[in-house]
Amino acid sequence: MNTLNTFVLNNEALIRILFFVSIIFIMFLLEVFIPQRKLRIKKQKRWFSNFLLVFLGSFLVKLFLPFAAIGAALLAYKNNIGLFSYLELPLFVEILISIVLLDLIIYFQHRYFHKSSFFWKFHKVHHSDMDYDLSTALRFHPIEILFSMIIKIAAIFILGAPLLAVFIFEIILSTLAVFNHSNIRLNKSFDKYLRLLIVTPDMHRIHHSVYKNERNSNYGFNISFWDKLFNSYTSKPKDEYQSMTIGLDKLQDKKRMSNILSLLSLPFLKQKE
Repeated sequence: MNTLNTFVLNNEALIRILFFVSIIFIMFLLEVFIPQRKLRIKKQKRWFSNFLLVFLGSFLVKLFLPFAAIGAALLAYKNNIGLFSYLELPLFVEILISIVLLDLIIYFQHRYFHKSSFFWKFHKVHHSDMDYDLSTALRFHPIEILFSMIIKIAAIFILGAPLLAVFIFEIILSTLAVFNHSNIRLNKSFDKYLRLLIVTPDMHRIHHSVYKNERNSNYGFNISFWDKLFNSYTSKPKDEYQSMTIGLDKLQDKKRMSNILSLLSLPFLKQKE
């Protein structure tokens, strides 16, 4: 194993925490000074529930999948598992292809979670947030987080994605998820050109619209052109960004949608969204 892989293995947790805390802090400041919308619910309880959900999801992954994404990449490397173990490509090419293909898989996973009645039961916890800010990026039911990690691990094994590629992808995914879920106002011209490459807050906010046709569009998390390529792109919402209703039409209960117990039990209740 090369020195760089060893460094990543020894410092992965610290580096990811530093990136995570940094993007949370930066987006928090930007939400204070250049907010796009006025929030409908007080942050304290809602943020507590959203952050607790991702903590519980991480715990569940550690419990059932102790090696997770980085461990899967290491296992694939040691046992010559996956496509790249049979192809003699330069490392930087493998890294670039892996990052792009992992992002494409995340796009289709997200799209399928909307179409599948089983997976939607869990994914709707994310969409039940009646506000849209950086904490929404963390608002996933623990069982969905577990399923998502299983899919990611399977993709890593199939590709034989290099450890460094998986490490970079995980940082990009968490960083851009917080960015594009943030409640910040970007210059319209800047947003227009930025979304040619990556998903912007306004672009992804449409995906959290109360309207079903808007919710079933703009599935991308990182790279923006998947939605245009696969005909799932909506350029602007029916209502204005500042006034559009966020969340699910049948779940507009401020108290319930910011309560951790309600969110954990939501997938198991017979209720139309």
